[in-house]
Amino acid sequence: MRSTTPLSWARRLVEATATLKRPIGVFDSGLGGLTVLRELRRLLPNEDFIYLGDTARLPYGAKSRRIVQRYSMEVAEFLIQHNAKQIVIACNTATAHAEAVLREAFDVPVIGVIEPGVRALLQQTRNGRIGVIGTRSTIKSAAYTAAIKRQAPDLQVFARACPLFVPLVEEGWIDKRITRLVIQEYLSELHREEVDTIVLGCTHYPLLKTTIQQEFPDFTLIDSSFEVARAVQAAVDPSPTGDKPGASQAVVYLTDITDQMNHLETLLTGMNIDRLEETRL
Repeated sequence: MRSTTPLSWARRLVEATATLKRPIGVFDSGLGGLTVLRELRRLLPNEDFIYLGDTARLPYGAKSRRIVQRYSMEVAEFLIQHNAKQIVIACNTATAHAEAVLREAFDVPVIGVIEPGVRALLQQTRNGRIGVIGTRSTIKSAAYTAAIKRQAPDLQVFARACPLFVPLVEEGWIDKRITRLVIQEYLSELHREEVDTIVLGCTHYPLLKTTIQQEFPDFTLIDSSFEVARAVQAAVDPSPTGDKPGASQAVVYLTDITDQMNHLETLLTGMNIDRLEETRL
């Protein structure tokens, strides 16, 4: 029988603890993914997180598939270099174009926002007429429609690009008259089509959830930020930091910090960030 020295046991314990204490990496093209980080911290209060917002190159929603894949690879490599044990793609466009590429390239779990949102959508719909709203790139990719049809081919899917939602959120115009008019313009057609359930296919959109619900109270809205956080909670191995809530740390990196990011406070409502830094990729 092979003997093990106390030193080797100690080394194994240190290595195991270090592995479990590795942060969960989260990224988005900008700040919208902070809605995902907020939900992750709420559901996993003992986990550490590292977030990268590629604000110097946003929005991904207006970029080609090739460029989105390249940018996503560079961002994921940054997270891996910072010892991330899992990558959460908190961006619908990056999920649509790059999730499969990242899963093939890295040996850590990769989870995007589309599949968790689709699962919730299928559970909530009552009449089988469902809506998907997102950026032009996300809608053009048809990633949500394909995911829905794989699981429920008989459902009717109505997809609508809502490109003005992101700039309205970034201006902080969550409850302005112009925002309500834009919501009516984009979603009235879905209402006429008797859609009953809509997935918010952009991580900025949950900030408009209350306003959308006020304009269209009959819609059931699926918050993709909450759903992906639930999926991560179900999949991640918990870190051994005790049961005390708030034991985790979150570090946020942005590739460009400007004085126009006045909506950062709105996105961070109810969430503490331990460090905010600008970085290069």
